[in-house]
Amino acid sequence: MAAIISFIGWHDSGKTTLATTVVAHLKRMGYRVAVIKSSSERCIAFDTTGTDTHKHLQAGADSVLLVAPDQMVLQTSNKQLSLTTLAHRYFPDVDIVIGEGFKQARQVAKIEVIRNPEQLLRKEVSGVIAVATDLDITADYVFRLNEGEEIALFIEKRYLQGSKKRKEKTALLINGRKIVLKEFIQDSLAGTVEGYLKTLKVNEAIEEIELRIKLD
Repeated sequence: MAAIISFIGWHDSGKTTLATTVVAHLKRMGYRVAVIKSSSERCIAFDTTGTDTHKHLQAGADSVLLVAPDQMVLQTSNKQLSLTTLAHRYFPDVDIVIGEGFKQARQVAKIEVIRNPEQLLRKEVSGVIAVATDLDITADYVFRLNEGEEIALFIEKRYLQGSKKRKEKTALLINGRKIVLKEFIQDSLAGTVEGYLKTLKVNEAIEEIELRIKLD
């Protein structure tokens, strides 16, 4: 499962400019990056030159998901996946998901972008791990608004080191919440499911298995 970092801040605080810079640096560092942007606007033109979603794509994001009150639009490269696969799959193949907005998201690390000292979110939301601002503000980690590369390195050190090593063999989500599994449990679950599938005589090489179980 990918690391998740969200950039939060008031309108016109510079979230998009900073987030796209960080995305570009993470891409140059060799990571696979997806972007999920939250918006309160309606009837948004998606992927039009000059829009925030287009800026993220231009920065090199592999996928962009726009979430608005009246629509949810995903743009990613066409890998000829079936509808069933697309329905079950969001972003398991990236190293990190960069969010923009989602200030109320629980258990998600956030970087607050600040231009106005009277508009602070840290006291209202949880999970703020760093601040990006040109103001004189005290926090555990403070970056300037032009320090996109430094923020990318901070994210790498804190959340991505080791991500290029052994990947999770098995990911388990219960009611949308990830359950951390030890390696031997991952191997055991993967081996059990693969063993059952082999009895079905699937006529293709099995490289990845996606399984969803819905209980009454």
